[in-house]
Amino acid sequence: MAPERLDATFAALADPTRRAILARLARGEASVKELAEPFAMTQPAISKHLKVLERAGLVERGKDAQRRPCRLVAEPMRDAAGWLGDYRRFWTESYDRLEDLLADE
Repeated sequence: MAPERLDATFAALADPTRRAILARLARGEASVKELAEPFAMTQPAISKHLKVLERAGLVERGKDAQRRPCRLVAEPMRDAAGWLGDYRRFWTESYDRLEDLLADE
């Protein structure tokens, strides 16, 4: 994964509102109005969050007559999880070595 894309993914995921939007979209497509309903913010504010998610490649907006449904694109999160997985292996191996060291004492 390109570093810029990884940066955009993590920046988008850093905000709790954007994570909540992604969680909602994981259940299926939704309009901006539908996405704004659970939040105490305006539709334009939700649209700004959606633009961040779109730039990160996490959301796509379709065209369905008058409606522009948003849908989740999970591939960038899979790439980020893969990047984090390398560090998970590092920490697992480190803890295993520590466990072995403590067991020898």
